[in-house]
Amino acid sequence: MRIDLAGRTALVTGSTQGIGAAIATGLARAGARVAVNGRTPESVDAAVGRLTAALPDAEFLAAPGDIATEEGADRVVEVVPSVDVLVNNLGIFGARPALEVDDAEWRRYFEVNVLAAVRMTRAYLPGMTSRSWGRVQYIASDSAVVVPTEMIHYGVTKTALLGVSRGFAKEAAGTGVTVNSVIAGPTHTEGVERFVREVVDPELPWEEAQREFMRVHRPQSLLGRLIEPEEIANMVVYLSSPFASATTGGAVRVDGGYVDSILP
Repeated sequence: MRIDLAGRTALVTGSTQGIGAAIATGLARAGARVAVNGRTPESVDAAVGRLTAALPDAEFLAAPGDIATEEGADRVVEVVPSVDVLVNNLGIFGARPALEVDDAEWRRYFEVNVLAAVRMTRAYLPGMTSRSWGRVQYIASDSAVVVPTEMIHYGVTKTALLGVSRGFAKEAAGTGVTVNSVIAGPTHTEGVERFVREVVDPELPWEEAQREFMRVHRPQSLLGRLIEPEEIANMVVYLSSPFASATTGGAVRVDGGYVDSILP
């Protein structure tokens, strides 16, 4: 299967590192022009430099702006007024005892993990439907279905994203635009490395710490290892392609078998 996204423009939010950077790389390899987003021009320019060095024939566009705010989202839309593929990847997470998460922290998680994605969808979905083609995706998490006790506030926002995705899929029904969420399992990123260090012995070597984390805190995983960001990106690239034209309104799993269910 050869996926060709030549002539398409994609925006990946929160794409200066981690899963977002891997998704930007995958879409660019498939031929898309990819807008890279982060909060500051400096971080975005640095990411575009790294991506361009890795893929010199690809086209990357810097689209800085804190999309957790209306002003930041407006700045991104000014730079990239129209996209064919929108990947709502931006998200924050962190361990905190449930009873210690105050109202301000709950609001912050909803602003970043949920409302930013809604904001960008409102900005770009009408253009997609008017052109009768488009792809909108939300990077959710196994935590949306199996809410972890150490970060309930994060899990609940990812659960909300599943509802957002399904609702906008209905809004786009019959237009040629597909809307899906991707349920990513425990993935090997710098942020997750820091998180693993918070919940297991920080003195352990990384490979041993990873195995201990999966054994104790994520025993449901059928992989028994962290997923690599490129493995998440592969699914996103497929869902962005014409081959996925009949997949919409779904919650597609790249979770390593973590969610113990036939359906999400």
